[in-house]
Amino acid sequence: MDRRHFVRSGAIVGGAYLLGPVAGQTAMASILPAQANPFSDAVIGDPLPTEDNPFDRAMRWAQLAFVENDPANYDPAFWLDYFKRLHVDGVLLSAGGVTAFYPTDVPLHHRSEWLGNTDPLGDMMKGARKQGMSVIVRTDPHAARQEVLDAHPDWIAVKPDGQKQRHWANPELWVTCCLGPYNFEFMTQVHREIMERYQPDGIFSNRWSGPWAYTGICYCEHCTANFKVFSGMELPRSNKLFDESTRLDPIYIQYRKWSTARLRELWLLWDKEIRRIKPSARFIPNGFPDKLVIGQQSDVIFSDTQFRNGAVPPWANGKGAKELRASMGMKPLMNIFSIAASGPNRWMDSVQSDAEIRIWAADGVANGMRPCFVKFGATVKDKRWMTTLEGMYQRYYRNERYLRNTAPVARVGLLTNEAHFSGSSAKPWQQDSNDHALGMYHALVERHIPFESVNAGLLDEEHLRPFKLLILSNVASLSDKQCDQLRQFVARGGSLVATFETSRYDEQNKERPDFGLSDLLGVSYDNGVEGPMKNSYLRLRNDAATGKFHPVLAGLEDAYRIINGYYRVKVKPNGSFPSPVTLVPSYPDLPMEDVYSRIPDTDTRELYLREMGNSRIAYIPWDIERSFWKLLTPDHGKLLGNIITWALNEEPLLEISGGGVFDATIWRQAHSMTLHLVNLTNPMMMRGPFRELIPVTAQCSLQLPAGAKITGVHLLMSGQRPSYEIKNGRLHITVPQITDHEIVALDLA
Repeated sequence: MDRRHFVRSGAIVGGAYLLGPVAGQTAMASILPAQANPFSDAVIGDPLPTEDNPFDRAMRWAQLAFVENDPANYDPAFWLDYFKRLHVDGVLLSAGGVTAFYPTDVPLHHRSEWLGNTDPLGDMMKGARKQGMSVIVRTDPHAARQEVLDAHPDWIAVKPDGQKQRHWANPELWVTCCLGPYNFEFMTQVHREIMERYQPDGIFSNRWSGPWAYTGICYCEHCTANFKVFSGMELPRSNKLFDESTRLDPIYIQYRKWSTARLRELWLLWDKEIRRIKPSARFIPNGFPDKLVIGQQSDVIFSDTQFRNGAVPPWANGKGAKELRASMGMKPLMNIFSIAASGPNRWMDSVQSDAEIRIWAADGVANGMRPCFVKFGATVKDKRWMTTLEGMYQRYYRNERYLRNTAPVARVGLLTNEAHFSGSSAKPWQQDSNDHALGMYHALVERHIPFESVNAGLLDEEHLRPFKLLILSNVASLSDKQCDQLRQFVARGGSLVATFETSRYDEQNKERPDFGLSDLLGVSYDNGVEGPMKNSYLRLRNDAATGKFHPVLAGLEDAYRIINGYYRVKVKPNGSFPSPVTLVPSYPDLPMEDVYSRIPDTDTRELYLREMGNSRIAYIPWDIERSFWKLLTPDHGKLLGNIITWALNEEPLLEISGGGVFDATIWRQAHSMTLHLVNLTNPMMMRGPFRELIPVTAQCSLQLPAGAKITGVHLLMSGQRPSYEIKNGRLHITVPQITDHEIVALDLA
């Protein structure tokens, strides 16, 4: 296959556990270009050879999260036997922080009251290593007990009113200040003791990042003094750290810089201490404010996307994987998923349905993550989940060589940008800004288009080389440099689909007089955004001269008109354009006698299509993808899919017929190629959890690598060897039954 087809860069819920720099995972791992290293003063250490890298070696992980009374009640032999049956080769074990699960000698490090003379951490580590597992231990520094407050009141977080912060879930505990001596001194001692005694492969910390995760701004004496030294300012007196109203406030800008730098300092301190004791080990922070730094400086990431609830779609797990891969490339990526249906009220001892566990985990695997289930508490009250995981993990074990991916195969990139509008100060049309990305993602899934996320901070030629088409789903904030990089992408023959306010603002969300990409879009801003539009429509028109419909209207030729969106940006065209989609302005919807178009037809385009050499550019001035997400109107999805297909302007990598909704991904391995099909066809798809799995059939047509010789085709999950046909460089295959997850594997000579 043409190497352009290989993506080289890599949760609606959850976060990410990260591991410090380790090099050389796979043949495609060293793919990020040289970058300015924000950790240049860190002791990076020698890279680990691939064959000795415990993080790349492990493919199936388990996390056993101890609770206070587990030492007296759990059975280590039970868990080690279960891990063996599942072929678990990597394990995460609770160690210390708020509670020590080993006989610690660090003063004020609270031992479990049920610990006695036992050592649960040591026992489990010994058994896991005997079975050849990689071992990471977990600490949690975010809470402390009364004796810590009594001895060191300055270690506890302080609220804006000056009061010490009690724990929101357990009032017997106190919330610690993550940026002060509790972490820098006390937890450094804890990590040093764990490393010296047990020599784990790494230590990760949960809830370590304070204001960026759970506490808001801390007003303790250390934060007050340190911020004053850093900025010359007093701490902000409001906890609106992430509100749009504070984005440009100089005090909050300085606070974000200071707190990020302070967390970076802590990351480097713990990592240095861990490596000093065991050079191959790493500190693993649970998230970091800058995702670009996360991806580039962490060679292993544990994505903490544990479950979904409410209206979170089942493809959200894969979405998180794509967004992490956009900055981390093909480094190992693990998915921590929970067997519990904890939801907003934290039912941590609950159990999800068999169908929900299977579909959530499968979507992670299909999008390049290695599974890592988490069990809270080491006693089992409900065993229904255990058989489910046993079957899943055994299938993944049998087919491990087909899951050691070297690169995803995609020609479409969906641009992601952390600088978006939110909060109370956003304009009416900027509310629910995340719905743009969700709607675009869902449209791509429904159309079965293989795609990858692209980080807006990595728009250089090397990172964009795999893609023919970039989708800018209301990427409102772009710097001048990013706009220039997108121009260069188009100059090289790349295509764009852009929507709504894309490039209307710079990287600081300051409004431009015109679109930053006005020259590419072919339009200029016309001083206004119209909406919310009620009872407005889109007129679908054929070409007056030929009578033919434009390809973007395929399947909509008889519609005449379809519903419009919520808001539209007023623009002026700077050239000539076709007019397949035009505006029908709003008109009264009551009384019924007055419901008729006052202006049934206009020349105001609602879609601007351009061809520039080998590039195609589509600009949609209204919120098509957000409207699609809110309404799930099939016409919006079909129009959006047609526009993307037109702009791509090449033979599709994958076509699926036969009905059903699939999250479809394509991967290359060293000697094979795989097509993952996750069956999302379910009445509970948009409102979980799944009650059952509904098998479907799919007819697939897959583009093959140029000159490839196929020596075998397998259906890995069902164990079948299907019939297939190769014609004109494409594999044609019928997958007879997809329950939750099927993997079509192609052996390549």
